[in-house]
Amino acid sequence: MPIRIANNLPARQVLEKEGIFVMEETRALTQDIRPIRIAILNLMPNKAVTETQLLRALSNSPIQVDIDLIRVESHVSVHTSEDHLLKYYETFSEVEDRVYDGMIITGAPVEQIPFEEVDYWPELTRIMEWSKTHVYSTMHICWGAMAGLYYHYGIPKYDLPEKAFGIFEHSMVYSKPVKLFRGFNDIFYVPHSRHTEIHRSDVAACPKLRILSESAECGLYAVADRNGRQFFITGHSEYDRNTLDDEYKRDLSKGLPIKMPVNYYKDNDPQKGPVMTWRSTSTLLFTNWLNYYVYQETPFDLKLLTNVDHRNEGFDAELGYSEG
Repeated sequence: MPIRIANNLPARQVLEKEGIFVMEETRALTQDIRPIRIAILNLMPNKAVTETQLLRALSNSPIQVDIDLIRVESHVSVHTSEDHLLKYYETFSEVEDRVYDGMIITGAPVEQIPFEEVDYWPELTRIMEWSKTHVYSTMHICWGAMAGLYYHYGIPKYDLPEKAFGIFEHSMVYSKPVKLFRGFNDIFYVPHSRHTEIHRSDVAACPKLRILSESAECGLYAVADRNGRQFFITGHSEYDRNTLDDEYKRDLSKGLPIKMPVNYYKDNDPQKGPVMTWRSTSTLLFTNWLNYYVYQETPFDLKLLTNVDHRNEGFDAELGYSEG
């Protein structure tokens, strides 16, 4: 089944060239089915690029997915045209009366700024609080994950001595994969591009959270609450083949201190180009989230969603967690 996006969204042309079935709003309205409703709070500067990456990642499910793109009102975007924002985005005040099966909160290039000093932090905290009663399952990505862990659970972020930049090897914490990681290899690869991290000891000390996956090289990757309604993903499985290459060349051109991305280029030679080693991981991550934590759990009538929180008991055992 397709993803449903706004009529004429630029990402459509890119996705259709890749053979991805995209349905415009006008056609979707004729479908007599209950699609999954997903909100994407896009905090990235170049919103069109992030839209395409996430829509691609969400497109590999047999479930029809309706997408609403959301932006914050308290920040002026200088890398995305006002025309694009007005055509394809809604503000939080325009959607706060709605309910959603799922939501994605993206990263943002503000990770070295204290949370409270980010200009849209008050608005973001309103949205994260609202998500607890109006969204069934929320996936937070990179800085969005750190912001979510800080707001919901008081978990701080820490500056890294140098940027975590490249493709890193990861593994699952539990011998029996939780549903988010069903179908994953024992070892899998994920792009990271960040200057900060969260500490394992802080998360482990919070009884409401579970660590799902980590990397010996770059720390925690996936953390979840115990009822499957909040996921915190520190990496960028949704990244395109050339995303890190573009970031690397951008920083080099600006004279910024940047090392070559780890495990990314063929033979570690930028002239030979990137090697894609994370596409299947990305597909499984988003498909599993949509299927197991959104589609199979949300009520048919989304009006019944508010304050749904019925999975605290037995969730750990069901997904292979252990208390030890």
